[in-house]
Amino acid sequence: MQAPAAQPPSRKRRKIDPLTPPPPASEFPPYQPRDFFHFEVLHTSKKSGARVGRIHTPHGVVDTPGFVAVGTNAALKAVDGPWADAEGQQLMFANTYHLLLHPGADVVKAAGGLHAFMNRQRPLITDSGGFQVFSLAYGTVHEEVNSLKRGTGKSRHKMEHNLVSRVSEEGVTFRSYRDGAQMLLTPESSVLAQKKLGADIIIPLDELPPYHTEPAVLEASLARSHRWMARSLKTHLADVRQQAMYAVVHGGLSLELRQQSIDYLTSLPFDGYAVGGSLGKDRQDLFWLLERIMPRLHERMGGPKPVHVLGIADPASIPQLVAYGCDTFDSCYPTRVGRHGTMLTKDGPLRVVSGKYKTAFRPPVEGCSCHTCRTHSLAYLHHLVKAHEPVAATLLAIHNVHHMNAQMAELRQRIMADEV
Repeated sequence: MQAPAAQPPSRKRRKIDPLTPPPPASEFPPYQPRDFFHFEVLHTSKKSGARVGRIHTPHGVVDTPGFVAVGTNAALKAVDGPWADAEGQQLMFANTYHLLLHPGADVVKAAGGLHAFMNRQRPLITDSGGFQVFSLAYGTVHEEVNSLKRGTGKSRHKMEHNLVSRVSEEGVTFRSYRDGAQMLLTPESSVLAQKKLGADIIIPLDELPPYHTEPAVLEASLARSHRWMARSLKTHLADVRQQAMYAVVHGGLSLELRQQSIDYLTSLPFDGYAVGGSLGKDRQDLFWLLERIMPRLHERMGGPKPVHVLGIADPASIPQLVAYGCDTFDSCYPTRVGRHGTMLTKDGPLRVVSGKYKTAFRPPVEGCSCHTCRTHSLAYLHHLVKAHEPVAATLLAIHNVHHMNAQMAELRQRIMADEV
């Protein structure tokens, strides 16, 4: 018989030293393989750390390396779920923060969970809500770098519309962007909300410091993230419900802190790992970091477990990240650029709005088997984009989802042949 779900703690949690260590591994049970979730490695390349595998979940298999499409509000932008499924989409991401604000976790639970609410039969992953909350306070790395270039230090939007009221040991207090209502997100409440949502894979609450953070502040943030993730894990283990939980490796661009994070989190009974936090200002930073930390992560996890890279899934980055031994990648990039008139191709982005395509009465991308390229000409798509027809966003996003999944399938074939 499972223990009852942990309850949110009192809001009057005492102040502690920012560098207080998280609870030791001895406070947790040893990891036991799940009968409902496991990672199967089919082949590891002789050329690199790349591997082909399968993540087995209660709602089906995810082939890895795999692209994870982001459906912020439990829906891909402009693409219905079955359309994405038809283009090979296996795992989809939904954001707990947005679903807490609307329709609310209780409404989703009453519907029978996210799978029933969305009428989705394939696997789902939800995050903790922390990324969105801390983005309200700090903005994205892109915004931060641009604001520093302008000499403002913070984007005007963040200075004028900061919705985060307080970050404490208890959690983070913020105001809803929908109605201004004040809300408290704690490690416990985040996990309990994800229990109501019912995704196959869930994420513990963590703190996301800004890209430009003083070393002492980054160290304190890492300690807090570890304490929060430990609390999240205890809440999860009290009521597992056939859900897997991934830890999030933090530490910014500090190799020492990243190694500390890997060493601590791999000592706890997590089902998989995500690489999160600030991954640098550009692709060069990203590659530099992952090349150095991934060997330690694989060494310390003590057996095959999946590794997810949070928020990075652009076509140019994925092949190198795969070579480091990363397995899944999420991003809203493919659907976002589709809504703005761009199709992804092996030769780079295709800007459909360009006037040179006005009379291109041919398939948009030669050799592509997606619904869009089988059905419509590039000239017609050009017309739809120029005419601001809403269906243009759908057709281009469908193609981009197909492109990402086709790229992953090709990578899997190349790994099996030891070419990556």
